[in-house]
Amino acid sequence: MARSQAEAVKPAKEKMDPGILKIALILVLGAIVPLLDSTMINVAINTLAVDLHSSVSTTQWVITGYVLTMGLAVPVSGWAIQRFGGKNLYLFSLVVFLVSSLLCSLAWNTGSLIGFRLLQGVGAGLLVPTIQNILVQSSGGRGLGRLIALISIPTLIGPILGPVIGGLIMDNMSWRWIFYVNIPVMAVAIWLSWRHIPRSEAAASKPKFDITGFLLLSPAFAALIYGISELSSEGGLFAAGTLVPLVAGILLAGAYIVYAWRAKQTPMLDLHLFRSRHFLASNVILFFTGMVMNGALLLLPLYYEQVRGESVLTTGLLLIPQGIGMLLTRSWIGKMADRIGSRSIVLVSLAVTMAASIPFAFAGTDTSHILLSAAQLVRGAAMNGIFIPLMVSAYEGLRKEQIPHASVSTRIFQTIGGAFGSAVLATVIGHQLAGGKGENLASLADAYQVAFWWSVGFAAISFIPAILLSNRKKQA
Repeated sequence: MARSQAEAVKPAKEKMDPGILKIALILVLGAIVPLLDSTMINVAINTLAVDLHSSVSTTQWVITGYVLTMGLAVPVSGWAIQRFGGKNLYLFSLVVFLVSSLLCSLAWNTGSLIGFRLLQGVGAGLLVPTIQNILVQSSGGRGLGRLIALISIPTLIGPILGPVIGGLIMDNMSWRWIFYVNIPVMAVAIWLSWRHIPRSEAAASKPKFDITGFLLLSPAFAALIYGISELSSEGGLFAAGTLVPLVAGILLAGAYIVYAWRAKQTPMLDLHLFRSRHFLASNVILFFTGMVMNGALLLLPLYYEQVRGESVLTTGLLLIPQGIGMLLTRSWIGKMADRIGSRSIVLVSLAVTMAASIPFAFAGTDTSHILLSAAQLVRGAAMNGIFIPLMVSAYEGLRKEQIPHASVSTRIFQTIGGAFGSAVLATVIGHQLAGGKGENLASLADAYQVAFWWSVGFAAISFIPAILLSNRKKQA
């Protein structure tokens, strides 16, 4: 009897609603531009400094300021979704990103560009959690694995294609085209979203803005991101430029935790979600996999450029196999995540990720590009098996009013983990070179080998919280 009922339900689960699929594709269009823009701007810093008659250290605030305002905006998105509705907030964030992209393209000096990038960071900070919220609520939690597999495309391929597109722009056009290309795509995304994304109602209770929570959580997130980003450039953990913001961020985060547990009204981020073992484990692993993914996205291009002497454009092309690997397994990993629990998929994928990272831990100045491309392909394929099931696990069993809080939480843990992983690996490379015999190619290759071993270690640590995940799908 139970078997016949399961067979009767199975076809409905496997078929994706065309309306939901259309919404997911529109959301992908809106998400891909900020992710491409972030990676394209990284390859343009030196050109920006020259064209705008500024120093590289000052121009670097084009990136740092963007990250800080994004960090301030992310926690606000959960409240704004409940107050104004997901569609309204999504359209607002798209408009902010469109207007700020136009302003960035018209910037006349470094100061104006930094100011406009601060505004752009607000749009990006609101965008990603809102996209996740719309997707989960529109689907009603059904077929979430396949939908997250689809919506994660920008996150997976943006860092791969961004340097390629950025390199082509820098080689052939003005840096202003980095922002020009955003404008038509964002305009189309706004029009499609207005026409086709269903209007989601704001919460009936119209939650008040949590001023105390905002003054604690948003600065805590921004300070942690800034302190972590300065870790490699300020000379280590105990340099004032790193230690002061990190300590401030930790103290603010601790104060928020005390406040949120005692708050009578729903705080900006509801910490009661972490009572769920699966939600807690999912977020902790998202932190570590953020370190694994973003750390590799830092190491791989730098290895090709500094050790192998490749150009920015060639490096972007050499990174394509990882993107291909991600695309190859995206669909069936999503389907598998819908059928079974997360633990087995994540554990196997972590093991494969570690194995595929090891060739880079032995890579020297003349290691075969074919071997490294094959390792990237396998590594990219395995990364889907970590990220997609974790996101499904984080949203399983949540009530509608909890979904915005989950979107904020997963975004915070991913972002901090990614920043921390990149900073730690950059610091490892710097210390290896400082303790070596100069920056000749052999010592540089050795430094990257040690950093890649650290990346393998990040994946190994992720096994511990992964054991807490479930192999059983929760029923809505």
